[in-house]
Amino acid sequence: MKVLITGANGYIGQRLIPILLKQGHELFCCVRNLSRLGEYQNEPNVHLIEIDLLEPSNFSDFPKEIDVAYFLVHTMSDKGDFGMTESLIARNFIQLLRSTNCKQIIYLSGISNQEKLSKHLESRKQVEQLLAESPIALTVLRAGIIVGSGSASFEIIRDLVEKLPVMVAPKWLMTRSQPIAVRNVLEFLTGVSGNELYFNKTFDIMGPDILTYKEMLLQFAKVRGLRRLVITVPIMTPRLSSYWLYFITATSYRLAVNLVNSMKIDIIGRPNGLAEELGIKLIPYQESVKLAFQKIEQNMIISSWKDAFSASNIGTDIFQRIEVPKFGVFKDIKWRKITDTERTIQNIWSIGGQRGWYYANFLWKIRGYMDKLNGGVGLRRGRTHHSEIAPGDALDFWRVLAADKVNKRLLLFAEMKLPGEAWLEFKIIRKHEEIYLRQTATFRPLGLWGRLYWYAVLPFHYFVFDGMIDKLIAFEPPAIEPIKP
Repeated sequence: MKVLITGANGYIGQRLIPILLKQGHELFCCVRNLSRLGEYQNEPNVHLIEIDLLEPSNFSDFPKEIDVAYFLVHTMSDKGDFGMTESLIARNFIQLLRSTNCKQIIYLSGISNQEKLSKHLESRKQVEQLLAESPIALTVLRAGIIVGSGSASFEIIRDLVEKLPVMVAPKWLMTRSQPIAVRNVLEFLTGVSGNELYFNKTFDIMGPDILTYKEMLLQFAKVRGLRRLVITVPIMTPRLSSYWLYFITATSYRLAVNLVNSMKIDIIGRPNGLAEELGIKLIPYQESVKLAFQKIEQNMIISSWKDAFSASNIGTDIFQRIEVPKFGVFKDIKWRKITDTERTIQNIWSIGGQRGWYYANFLWKIRGYMDKLNGGVGLRRGRTHHSEIAPGDALDFWRVLAADKVNKRLLLFAEMKLPGEAWLEFKIIRKHEEIYLRQTATFRPLGLWGRLYWYAVLPFHYFVFDGMIDKLIAFEPPAIEPIKP
């Protein structure tokens, strides 16, 4: 079949692509920037479509021969009214499909069986209604918490369990949910594809366990061999609860607010026979956690919510910053002659996350704490893979704009709170028959405060950046670098 995927570079989309390819389908993947799925540039059965569904008029050559279209776009932490944004995207998506031969739309929504819903679940229902108004058959799969390596819920629970031996937590930890393994979600998504039995139908998809969030935390701790005490208190307001999540975990504050609003509502699915019909064996919660850690320990995390723009303070237009400005900026440029190009490239590609920033890591950590206190993303996002990196990936409080091993260039854009904009570039250049590493920090100040900020941190830049470039060309990693559980 010919399959269209929107949200192809999202958490579910990236995991769905290899499964559909293995099944022999021809894929059309919609992305805002082609570099987000650069690994598929030369895949004959993958066609990358660069399109912004908020402005679809800029794309006229949309493929006509499509059998199934997956709608996997979510904007829960949008700075504005994400409900209006999602509705607009859904309308534009339908308009694009009207000119195609598409027979089925598959939408991954959220379980919404309570009378009172959070804003994001209300938004999902509104999108369901909009998609149902199109002439194309709709299949809606409603899921609750998705458990898998790199998922938002998994990583937030992991942060809480691994960092806090004793948790004084909000009373909404007694809210019930029905978590589902990401493997099961993918089985449902592919199982209903192209099957007319499921046209114009809606199904709740959920795991076999009904658990409170407190039980999920404690069972997660049991799997990890940790003893944890969770005490719930009734005095935490939604704002305090949001700050509690924000400062302890890697989530952004906007996302924390929406998560807290959703966590106050029971997310329990309505029974149906879909799993039995599709031959899907539902995975219990503790087994889901174990499977997720198997992927982590093998360094096989395919996708992570931290790489999504919901974990960003900048927004989805970030690739407009890929051209580093030359005028009206401050620059710190350092050069070092290198003798081992491959080792230097590997060191550059492994920067941040578990390995750190090679020099004065304590200062980077302090800067991360300061950013977190100021409402920024801090350093807790880390990185998805310890030695591979791609455009669009989150890297501590940076976002990767370019990761080009052929031209030996890595370009990062700062997502920390700053009175201006900042870039950090590493590029290996041949100069006078010798090979050099050029490291460039660029800062475009915003007003007087931006200029004062640059001069205030300049002494630290000299100390930190000088040490960092020296280590980048000299650091020798161990033969087998340990991966933290």
